Amino acid sequence: MSPILGIYASQISGHLVTNNYSSIATQTVGSGGASSITFSSIPSTYTHLQIRIAAQTNRGTYGIDDLKIFINSDTGNNYSFHDLWGDGGTAGAASATSAGRIETYRTLGTTAGGSFGVSILDILDYANTNKYKTTRLLGGVDLNGTLAGYGGAVDLNSGLWMNTAVVNTLTFSPAAGTAFTQYSSFALYGVR
Repeated sequence: MSPILGIYASQISGHLVTNNYSSIATQTVGSGGASSITFSSIPSTYTHLQIRIAAQTNRGTYGIDDLKIFINSDTGNNYSFHDLWGDGGTAGAASATSAGRIETYRTLGTTAGGSFGVSILDILDYANTNKYKTTRLLGGVDLNGTLAGYGGAVDLNSGLWMNTAVVNTLTFSPAAGTAFTQYSSFALYGVR
């Protein structure tokens, strides 16, 4: 049973263990919008982290936007990612190495399309100082059709932060829009 599906129980040694997720913090964007969302001082007492996202940006024209993820405020070329998306008629893929962020494609809705995108992001072994940090995300947007030639999509993304430091800060920002809109929500959980 995978955290990426938001399942609240796991099977360990034949016993059902519940409540494996602990809420750490939630941020909901107010009426003024927010250019980015940051979680800081993340405790290092869990095995993994999970962020549940329902978000929209102020990007015009298109109904979709991409999400940029920064770890520990690092904006250097210390990331790589792979991305696969599909919109029911077309599939696409992208990847980057020595990138300045992890980027997930077509995971945010926009005011132009009137939709919110939803995603679940896992950061695995975030407190392990013996390995680089890996991420995985499943998300998407439903536009109920197309807008400016683009339809809604589902997205599967894997990322790598090439650093062994404990993850204590996470920052999210839109790729094309300049701000997250009101009611966008980011909820951070620790996974035991």
